[in-house]
Amino acid sequence: MEKHNFVTIADLSREKIMYLIEMAQEFEKHPNRELLKGRVVATLFYEPSTRTRLSFETAANRLGARVIGFSDAKASSVSKGETLKDTILMVSNYADVIAMRHYIEGAAQYASEVAPVPIINAGDGAHEHPSQCLLDLYSIYKTQGTLENLNIYLVGDLKYGRTVHSLITAMRHFNPTFHFVAPKELAMPKEYKLYCDEHGIRYQEHTAFNDKIIADADIIYMTRVQKERFSDLMEYERVKNVYILRNDMLANVKDNMRILHPLPRVNEIAYDVDGNPHAYYIQQAQNGLYAREAIFSYVLGISLEDIRNDKTIIP
Repeated sequence: MEKHNFVTIADLSREKIMYLIEMAQEFEKHPNRELLKGRVVATLFYEPSTRTRLSFETAANRLGARVIGFSDAKASSVSKGETLKDTILMVSNYADVIAMRHYIEGAAQYASEVAPVPIINAGDGAHEHPSQCLLDLYSIYKTQGTLENLNIYLVGDLKYGRTVHSLITAMRHFNPTFHFVAPKELAMPKEYKLYCDEHGIRYQEHTAFNDKIIADADIIYMTRVQKERFSDLMEYERVKNVYILRNDMLANVKDNMRILHPLPRVNEIAYDVDGNPHAYYIQQAQNGLYAREAIFSYVLGISLEDIRNDKTIIP
């Protein structure tokens, strides 16, 4: 069985993305299986995480694997000065696959070059978050019935938001129109706007955020202003509450519009939005389980046909 890394969404063709979405659909039907029985999954989290780490570990457990790893690098030999290379090589002795989050951009790519086992990028600095991107794509597909020709509004921290950077890369296959809504301090980096230009992706930039701006949205993708990425806390204080989505802003949105957020939220989505039928961020997080089951299967060489013919389903 051919094994793969899952380091960047840029490596995936349109066909491969749809293939992984079909895998996720199968796992949503039957999430509890023994496809990974006898396998060991390592989760190495050099940065704090709740949803990503727990959903990876839950996905492994629901597929019958055992889980090892750490959720705090200070509790590992990293605190003694062990290099990333040595940690990866050491853990590769024990595990069949490694899911890792790191604060340095490019760390997952480097790990994939030295590891003898598949590497899954669970987020590297402000660069990419490909597993979050897959669950975002699955959530968009489930709510819209398609990934094609959608108006997608990316709101908030577009400078440091690795989830929106990955989403732009993935959506290049599906003819989207993006709306970048951010203050100038957190605007979409030039490199991603150049990427849009090079791939014929339409986009508009806005600094205002109100009911008129979002009236034509199919997807509103809210993001948290990431305090941990700021070296100047005064700058963070200036921008942290710039855009807040409130329930009264949703009176005239399209029926099909859904609100996504990679979570955690701070106060960029008011709590009165939670009961609105357009809110989808809690279900979006649940979709992370199915997407990450698909990722584990993909990197370990388990095919869609294997999943459909699987006899290890646990009711």
